[in-house]
Amino acid sequence: MKILIVEDEIELQKVVQQSLEKEKYLVEFANNYASALDKIIGFDYDCILLDINLPDGSGMDLLREIKKLHKQDAVIIVSAKDSVDDKVEGLNLGADDYLAKPFHLAELHARINSAIRRNNQHGEKYIIFKNVKINPEDRNVFVNDVLINLNRKEYDMLYYFMIRPGKTLQKTTLAESIWGDHIEDADSFDFIYSQIKNLRKKLKQSNAEIDFQAVYGIGYKLV
Repeated sequence: MKILIVEDEIELQKVVQQSLEKEKYLVEFANNYASALDKIIGFDYDCILLDINLPDGSGMDLLREIKKLHKQDAVIIVSAKDSVDDKVEGLNLGADDYLAKPFHLAELHARINSAIRRNNQHGEKYIIFKNVKINPEDRNVFVNDVLINLNRKEYDMLYYFMIRPGKTLQKTTLAESIWGDHIEDADSFDFIYSQIKNLRKKLKQSNAEIDFQAVYGIGYKLV
């Protein structure tokens, strides 16, 4: 899962990034309005941590832009301004949560998990498709209630498909969402085929009732 941190306090940014990466999140960051908007336009995120006070603009204005773009990313406002008016404005604009600074990292993790669950899983603890079940909180995958062993990227890819069953996903979208925006430097997307092949083999060995269908010239979909 991919998180964008929009924060101009570099030390706080680093602490949050390191903490989230320990939890197996793919983390990107922007320290001003312009770079944040550029990333949000170009990429999709599971959750955006959004500071209100940015050196070149307002986080509230950035939230307005996110909603104008009809982005589905969960948004948590993280701000030193712990005022009722700011909370009400942020939530009315479509933020999923509001967390005041300073905060405990454990609480931040819980808020992120909750926001992503509400956004992608309709509030349910598990994501289920056919006989495959994912528990995002502990990153476990079950087939017929039997745990299967996936590496980090295999899990991330399966999760991305499981919340979009039947939808054709472009290779570029998969690459950006699972490997990050630095994937633009890649010469090809052959590694996606390799990941799909390995994941398909593990699912088949576990008697999963799902499979990845190649859509010629575009990408793949989960069927």
